[in-house]
Amino acid sequence: MSTSRHTELANHAWSVADLLRGDYKQSDYGKVILPFTVLRRLECVLAPTREKVHQTYEQFRGQDVDVSRFLLRAAEPHRFYNTSGYTLKSITADPGQTAKHLLAYVGAFSDNAREVLDRYDFPQQIRRLDAANLLYRVAARFADLDLDPVQRDRDTGEVLTDERGQPLPNVDNHQMGYVFEELIRRFAEQSNETAGEHFTPREVIELMVNLLVAPDHDALSVPGVVRRVMDPACGTGGMLSAAEEHITKLNPHATVKVFGQELNPESWAICRSDMMIKGQEPDDIKFGNSFSDDGHRGMHFDYLLANPPFGVEWKKVKDEVEAEYEQLGESGRFGAGLPRINDGSLLFLQHMISKMKPVTADGRGGSRIAIVFNGSPLFTGAAESGESRIRQWILENDWLEGIVALPDQLFYNTGISTYFWILTNRKLPDHKGKVILLDAREHFAKMRKSLGDKRKYLTDDHIKEITQLYGEALHAAADPEHPQHQKVKVFANQDFGYQRITVERPLTLRFEVSEDTLTAVRESKPIGRALDVDAFEAALKPLVGRSWDTKRAAWDAVRKAMAEGGVLWPSGAPFQKALRDVLGVRDPEGEVQMVKGEPEPDTELRDYENVPLHEDAEEYLRREVLPHVPNAWIDHTKTKIGYEIPFTRHFYVYKPPRPLAEIDAELKALEAEIQALLGEVTK
Repeated sequence: MSTSRHTELANHAWSVADLLRGDYKQSDYGKVILPFTVLRRLECVLAPTREKVHQTYEQFRGQDVDVSRFLLRAAEPHRFYNTSGYTLKSITADPGQTAKHLLAYVGAFSDNAREVLDRYDFPQQIRRLDAANLLYRVAARFADLDLDPVQRDRDTGEVLTDERGQPLPNVDNHQMGYVFEELIRRFAEQSNETAGEHFTPREVIELMVNLLVAPDHDALSVPGVVRRVMDPACGTGGMLSAAEEHITKLNPHATVKVFGQELNPESWAICRSDMMIKGQEPDDIKFGNSFSDDGHRGMHFDYLLANPPFGVEWKKVKDEVEAEYEQLGESGRFGAGLPRINDGSLLFLQHMISKMKPVTADGRGGSRIAIVFNGSPLFTGAAESGESRIRQWILENDWLEGIVALPDQLFYNTGISTYFWILTNRKLPDHKGKVILLDAREHFAKMRKSLGDKRKYLTDDHIKEITQLYGEALHAAADPEHPQHQKVKVFANQDFGYQRITVERPLTLRFEVSEDTLTAVRESKPIGRALDVDAFEAALKPLVGRSWDTKRAAWDAVRKAMAEGGVLWPSGAPFQKALRDVLGVRDPEGEVQMVKGEPEPDTELRDYENVPLHEDAEEYLRREVLPHVPNAWIDHTKTKIGYEIPFTRHFYVYKPPRPLAEIDAELKALEAEIQALLGEVTK
């Protein structure tokens, strides 16, 4: 089906907005259009088994038997059914009873299908439309929407086939996904929501699945292979569908079981209905928050992939997440650490890592993960912060296989740069201890018309090139002659670790009494608690204008002045510290202040340096610091270990500024052009 065809179908569905205008707010159009589209799709899919299911239901009605297993058998290959015998076409044939029959129709679906429609509060929308005298016209509009998976003869309803006897496709599941995505995008625009929170561009998903599955092509070609795929932020299910299609294309006899969880009810309903239609187990698509209500607790999967929302806070589930972190520690999902509250991206990754299959002693098992992030998880968070600890945990366990930088303006809801993180607990031998960084930011084509923030897309050739380059990354990085050598770099895991050292310099002071000193004395609370401030100030006034090179000399002069003024020298360290604070003046040539025989560090001169993890910090100090500040030292008690992945720094290429002569010549040429244009105007 062409792009124009699925746009045509979406336009047909969205044309109902013309009927709703006035009775519904624009932001509420989707509450009618989306469930009606789902209903019509379910109806078209069930068309071949409708009569058989209805007959089976009538046969067993009133009998004390569990009829559901007989109905499922009659509905095969589908895992859902409707027992009513109604269609939208037959319902609209009786305009006066539309609401009654439509409610009966919806109520006759199997529980798993009815739950999908209930997420839209569909019965309530039916009553609201009926009260506004709109229900008949809306239902009639959708009765004419052709969402049949196969082409049928318009007169007889018979399925049309090709020369091999295979049904001719009409709106397959893949294309139906495009229809739903287009409707959601329009719904998001009307309600000022973010469309990209619900789905990911299909070409991005295709690349992501390629990178996720590519190393396993041989294993996936084994007859009878079974693979479980999971997305904890599945949206409308595009990633799950793409993974299933990719694996079954490699091996038509493979069994792919998909699992997902989604927080948005409309997206969840579309995903669940889509999976039902494809023959997947609908109960494996869970509704709810993956952090606070893990719908797949204790389960493990072969492949996990996700595009969690960027920079979304997790404040709503803060109590549940922190409780698991504190009570379960490393035996829970979030034992490595908690990121800052305004970005839950790394919580999603920890959640997915907890779902990896363990690797057995003979090398079997294991999982692969692909997740989309913005740049924040690469470097946000100082040493020993939650984010840094999570990165450290991943790298020290040798799970991070590679990171791929994507072009900007690739997603519907953001123009910023994005990255694929690829993780696995079963790295190939030559990948162990290494991380691939692949720069694919220049692989894009510009769209003729933007969709939200999406102005670029990946062509099939781009996807093929990036997939191939990722597969041969180690070779490309090692071979300077490789045409893509500059786009790939390989690092050891520990290369991303660093020591955050604290560089101290001694506090050096000279001492003086000035008018500012007297003001500071009056404002000092410790001095005020230790003695009579007025008397102390009067005693110090004769010293105004004097200065001393050492604390001892200053103290002797102050003691003498206090004795002459009849002021006792208070005992205790607080007074002496406060006195030093008001008399002391920082001076590079001043006296080094000592504490317990060691130089006292000057907090204003304190500095921090990031030293590579594999480098000796003292050697770094001697090489990089002491030539400039010979009296510096490292306070090793304050050293912290951090991990960050400065992707852009590794691919930065210096571009020298243009020569001044070239710029000057260009300016003169522009001036001459402007003068010529002005001359033409004044003629």
